[in-house]
Amino acid sequence: MFETINEVAAFLRSKGITSPDTGIVLGTGLGKLVNEIEIEVSLDYADIPNFPVSTVESHHGKLIYGNLLGHKVLAMQGRFHIYEGYSLQQVTLPIRVMKVLGVKWLLLSNAAGAINKTYGKGDLMLLDDHINLLPANPLTGKNIDELGPRFPDMSCPYSPVLNNLMTNSAHDLNITLHHGVYAVVAGPNLEARAEYRYLGMIGADVVGMSTVPEVIIANHMGLPCAAVSVITDLCDPDNLVPARLEDILETAAKAEVQLIRLFKNVIQNL
Repeated sequence: MFETINEVAAFLRSKGITSPDTGIVLGTGLGKLVNEIEIEVSLDYADIPNFPVSTVESHHGKLIYGNLLGHKVLAMQGRFHIYEGYSLQQVTLPIRVMKVLGVKWLLLSNAAGAINKTYGKGDLMLLDDHINLLPANPLTGKNIDELGPRFPDMSCPYSPVLNNLMTNSAHDLNITLHHGVYAVVAGPNLEARAEYRYLGMIGADVVGMSTVPEVIIANHMGLPCAAVSVITDLCDPDNLVPARLEDILETAAKAEVQLIRLFKNVIQNL
């Protein structure tokens, strides 16, 4: 795996991706931030050796490098998931590569369903903590000592510095930003009513199918990260309405305007 990470990093350097300082992962329906970037390099995932390929239609599957508000950013326009059939080592490979390339900060986004009944469609939630309900861990197997310790601490998985910046930026921009707990499940099916009740009982505010593996890897490597969920559907087990992908993408697209404003403000103040 370490050889693979370095091979991918070497390939990207050969394409002109040389000095990124901020990494960005754009989730379901949240890819338009790349329109704000002065693009220097754009690569399809399929053209990057050893990279997985996005199989979800709402994920564009491009790696974008360029300038954003005076910062060199490396943005994933679409990510990978365990439900696509990839191992968690494959899912998190891009985060490993970002760190090796020199990324100092990592911002992630995702679409999520609201367990917390005070949240509404289109709201944003800053991840304060998470609950990992995946059947595997991206650190399973031989530890890569060059990248991090065997038993990384997860007492504070989301950077207080970045979360404070997120909170202050949201306040300055008059954006409502909830703080809560994200539960990750394998998917791809959405949850049953009893599962939504269970998630609420164990302390989850939202539920999704991504982000946590990437955060685990970021913490393993000492890469400060922050993540924001866009609430795309409501998961009230007593008033459950079948979720449609079209509605989820429509809600994500509307909320994306505020997410872009928030991310840009944070990046500007890094």
